[in-house]
Amino acid sequence: MKLLIQIVLWVIIIFLGYKLFNSVYEPTKFNQEKERRYAKVIDVLKDIRTAELAHLQITGKFNSNFDSLVRFIDTAQFAITQRRDTVYPDVERNRAFGLHPITGGYYLEDIIVDTLRFASVKDSLFRGSDRYKTMDRVKVAGEYVNISLDAGFIMRGDRRIAVFEANASKNEVLHGLNPVLISQENTRVSVDDVNGTHIRVGSMTDVNTNGNWPKQYDSPGEQ
Repeated sequence: MKLLIQIVLWVIIIFLGYKLFNSVYEPTKFNQEKERRYAKVIDVLKDIRTAELAHLQITGKFNSNFDSLVRFIDTAQFAITQRRDTVYPDVERNRAFGLHPITGGYYLEDIIVDTLRFASVKDSLFRGSDRYKTMDRVKVAGEYVNISLDAGFIMRGDRRIAVFEANASKNEVLHGLNPVLISQENTRVSVDDVNGTHIRVGSMTDVNTNGNWPKQYDSPGEQ
């Protein structure tokens, strides 16, 4: 009977030890895998932001269609310009004061913008890579996760301002992992993590082209 009790106690001790170890190890393993997956998604969201900002610069608006955005990258060009200051006579003011219109004492200052050449958007932003052609999805843990994209305008006072947002669902990104930990991740609020139910860049309700990820996912030059 004493031996049986000892065996039962050892089984209980081993079981409790396993549960204690697993309670610490599983969240750690989850976080490691989560960060690896998030990093892949965030890299794609950064490419989308890069493409969208180029589209805004050239067309004056953001793009809500991936196919159209890819065609834009393939065909559009940046204008390479040079700004220079210039000064010329204020003819009207010189005449008003009875001065010679050209050699009088009043001058106007201005800035002239010269177009020097054009550069391909594709070569400027994605030289040597065609990854921009698959920005609508990202492969994580053997499965593709779709990226949602929207764009439009919002009003700020009397100004009409272009906005965009791209996002991926955390539930899809974290597929196959512990559902309890995924549920906790969706309600997370922390300055050191990705808050909310989606990983996103930009906003359809605010003038913002930032991502909702912490600085640890950015390279030093992006911080």
